[in-house]
Amino acid sequence: MRRKKIGLALSGGGARGFAHVGVLKVLAEHDIPINYIAGTSIGSFVGGALASGMSAHDIEKMALGIRWIDVTRPSFSPIALLSNAPMGKFIERHFPARRFENLKIPFAAVACDLKAEEIVVMKDEGDIVPAIRASCAVPAVFSPIRENGRLLVDGGVMSLVPIDVVKALGAEIVIAVDLISSGAGFRRYPSTAVGMLFLSAMVMLRSACENQQNKADVMIVPPIAHVRPDKLNQREDCLRLGEEAARARIDEIKQIING
Repeated sequence: MRRKKIGLALSGGGARGFAHVGVLKVLAEHDIPINYIAGTSIGSFVGGALASGMSAHDIEKMALGIRWIDVTRPSFSPIALLSNAPMGKFIERHFPARRFENLKIPFAAVACDLKAEEIVVMKDEGDIVPAIRASCAVPAVFSPIRENGRLLVDGGVMSLVPIDVVKALGAEIVIAVDLISSGAGFRRYPSTAVGMLFLSAMVMLRSACENQQNKADVMIVPPIAHVRPDKLNQREDCLRLGEEAARARIDEIKQIING
């Protein structure tokens, strides 16, 4: 009997993305094959790393050492506070493959063209570096990326959990990881403009995420409401909670795959 193709849809969520790594570790431990990957924002970064040939262990090691200075710097643009140009150099140093044609797993990075009000799916060919940077370019926080005459921003504006995108790649079974629907239970208000922008965006995006729940075969939602998406100091907590959330669904995943 032919095994159905499995797709992984990874949402945005800023520093909450460490939970994605925890999920990948559990899927690898249980030999869950991944045939297609689509990622939005931080999901495109983690998904691109896996697609390029890095193991879950390699990605965890990379993630535990990452700092904001490795992926951001002040922007000289009047429309954004920061630039994610350093992220491009970081990807070039760490990812084994950097072109869509050379990836081990078919992969799509999801961005948004604000002017055209449309989702932009980058896949199949070309450099993954600008694609991932565009997918991670949170409006007003990070400078948009100019690609083929368009200004691209974070795909979470229109497709936070790219379930439809991974289905279009060929996935017949979709495992989605949603880092936003758990909400935001921060103990105090943000003290920076970046923090306030992230928090405001999360409030707006949460309802959109909840509308995606029925599109995936399995939706993993780590309980990370307490983690602000602009903070890296809770990475170990996110990793652990991502692992726990995946372990809680692993029997269901196996049943769907083997059913």
